[in-house]
Amino acid sequence: MTVLLPAAGRAAVAWKNGGGVTREIAAFPPGAGMDAFAWRVSLAEVAADGPFSAFPEVERTLTLVEGAGMDLTVGGRRRLVDTRYVPQDFPGDVPTDCRLLGGHVVNFNVMWRRGAAAPTVAVVRGRLSLRAAHALVVALGEGDGEGVDVAGVRLGRHDAVLLTGEDALLHAHGPTAVVGLTP
Repeated sequence: MTVLLPAAGRAAVAWKNGGGVTREIAAFPPGAGMDAFAWRVSLAEVAADGPFSAFPEVERTLTLVEGAGMDLTVGGRRRLVDTRYVPQDFPGDVPTDCRLLGGHVVNFNVMWRRGAAAPTVAVVRGRLSLRAAHALVVALGEGDGEGVDVAGVRLGRHDAVLLTGEDALLHAHGPTAVVGLTP
C-alpha cells in the first residue's frame, strides 16, 4: 500500500519553549501523542537558541535540511551540526542545548522508543529499488527539479510517501530521506 502524505496538509505545532515549530509527517500508531508513539517522523523549524525538549526513553536521528546549522551541547558534550543531509543520532532524553550558527534552520527528525527496533535513516539521491519496503520517503530538496518519483507518485518539497510491504522504485532528483521502518 502507498499512502501520500502531502506537506501542505501538516499543522505547525509550537514548541513549549517558543523556539520553533514542528510539523509531524507520520507516527505509529497513527494519531499517537508525544507520550505514546512507537516512532515519529517530523520536520522542525528552529527559530531561536535554547534547549531541546526532553523525550524520556526515546532515541532520535536529526538531519539538518535547511540553514547554516547548530552548535549543540548534548549531555555536556559539544556536537556541531553544520552539514546538510547527514543524519546524526543522539538520545532524546539527555539535556540538549542549541545555539544557531546563522539563523533559522529546518531539521528532519526521526524518533523511536528505546528498546524497540530502530528505524534506519539515510539521505539519498539517484535511483534506488525498495524491495517489499516498509518505509517512509520524504523529499528534502529545496528547488525546482529536485522532486522525487516513488511508486509512481511525484513528490514536491517536503511531501512524503508511506510504503507498506511493496516493491517500489525511487528516483530522487534531489536529497531524499528514506526511513526504513519495522512492520
